[in-house]
Amino acid sequence: MAIGIGRRQFIGALGGAAAAWPLAASAQQQPKLPVIGYLDAGSPDKSAPFVDAFRKGLNDTGYVEGKNVTIEYRWADGQNDRMPGMAADLVHLQVSVIVTPGTTPGALAAKAATTAIPIIFSIGADPVAAGLVNTLNRPGGNVTGVTTLGVEVAPKRLEVLHEIVPAASIFALIVNPTNPVLATALARDAEAAARALGVQLHILNASTDSEIEGAFSALHELKAGGLVIGPDTFFNNRIEQIAALALRHSVPAIYQYREFATAGGLIGYGGSITVAYKLAGLYTGRVLRGEKPADLPVQQSTKVELFINLKTAKALRVTVPVSLLGRADEVIE
Repeated sequence: MAIGIGRRQFIGALGGAAAAWPLAASAQQQPKLPVIGYLDAGSPDKSAPFVDAFRKGLNDTGYVEGKNVTIEYRWADGQNDRMPGMAADLVHLQVSVIVTPGTTPGALAAKAATTAIPIIFSIGADPVAAGLVNTLNRPGGNVTGVTTLGVEVAPKRLEVLHEIVPAASIFALIVNPTNPVLATALARDAEAAARALGVQLHILNASTDSEIEGAFSALHELKAGGLVIGPDTFFNNRIEQIAALALRHSVPAIYQYREFATAGGLIGYGGSITVAYKLAGLYTGRVLRGEKPADLPVQQSTKVELFINLKTAKALRVTVPVSLLGRADEVIE
């Protein structure tokens, strides 16, 4: 009797195992979700609107985070020296693609870390001069992305600021020295523009919150009549702080983005940061679908917009020329 019960139990167990085999085999055959390595020089709280723009671009190609793609985020919190280690970490995880939005140091770190994993950048510097791609039309290798005319428009920002404060003969440009490729190009082009305008330009460095405070404090001693802020992720994550400092120190200031003017800054002039992030998302999706970075030309965000905050102009007691107001894409009152 005991033998009969044991036999039935064995047959039952065998039947259960046999029924489970197809389920186990099916689970093993399910493809793993592709993984995006997202390497950002900023912080998650300050970069949230830009990440949303990236996700929108990604969604337009059919990829939705948490549904059919996973994103591994790495945040440098303004410390560019952390980029190589974080890039190496993403390579170790064998992610499907590495995205480095808004950060030249991140793009360079990713390129140094891998020649196999596709890399999508979004930067304001010249990617050819930076050594990221061979040419804009035919990038070659495993790297492509988006440029935002950050450096190209820098001289024009000084010209626009000079239109608002024509009596000023001394200006300042603040750059992030831990992003040397971008900082050097910005300083070079802005100094050339200053010579053409017949004004003096001081280059100020800032890569920490205390250095930003120190740079603004130095403006009075330098007798600077206006400040140009060099585009950089470190400054993007502190737009409200920088706008407030400009008001506190009574200095007319210009930055690249609309977000600066809406935060209380005087002028925003340049390309759209959210558009650049969305374009990076679109390219990331195309790479996930099988396209090769070498075959994807670097996209150039060529639209330049002018935003003027008249409330801030009144607070600073500066008069915005009617001609400049007429060219503005948006006047904030």
